[in-house]
Amino acid sequence: MFRTVPSRRIAAAAITALALLGAGCNSIQGDRLFGAITPYRVDVMQGNVITREMAASVKPGMSREQVRDVLGSPLLTSAFHTDRWDYVFTMRRQGIEPQWRSVVAFFKSDVLERLEAPELPSEKEFVGSIRPSRATLGAEPVLALTDEQRKALPPPLKGENTAAAQPQGARRPYPPLEPQ
Repeated sequence: MFRTVPSRRIAAAAITALALLGAGCNSIQGDRLFGAITPYRVDVMQGNVITREMAASVKPGMSREQVRDVLGSPLLTSAFHTDRWDYVFTMRRQGIEPQWRSVVAFFKSDVLERLEAPELPSEKEFVGSIRPSRATLGAEPVLALTDEQRKALPPPLKGENTAAAQPQGARRPYPPLEPQ
């Protein structure tokens, strides 16, 4: 009566298609999927940002509280190494090499002995490295009017219209906040 052969063929074709799609997921190489599609990756920044200026303001002989005021709380502290604070920073962005920096503060009896830091970026360099490129942002907005644009503006309203434009406060009475 009923023929089940076509439904078995459809089921076999569906299973084969799913297997091929699953095998294609394993062919991701780097940031590309199937060699053409680039999936979106979230920018990940973790840890403490320490700039050249911050590291320069930390001097041997400072207390732990003074170092914490300048550099912030350390990302890593160890119960086994109480005289060492680790400030670690990592940043992963799509299309850019991952960044990793580690700054280590060594203390001797709660006083900073030395600060070990790699070549750190200045504050301006760091902000430039995290800012999206101009290509993705477009042209920078103009934040000020030129003299010609100011002259082309209509004159401000005078008289009754000026008073109407001022806020007048509450339009209805409200009950007191505390009982009287």
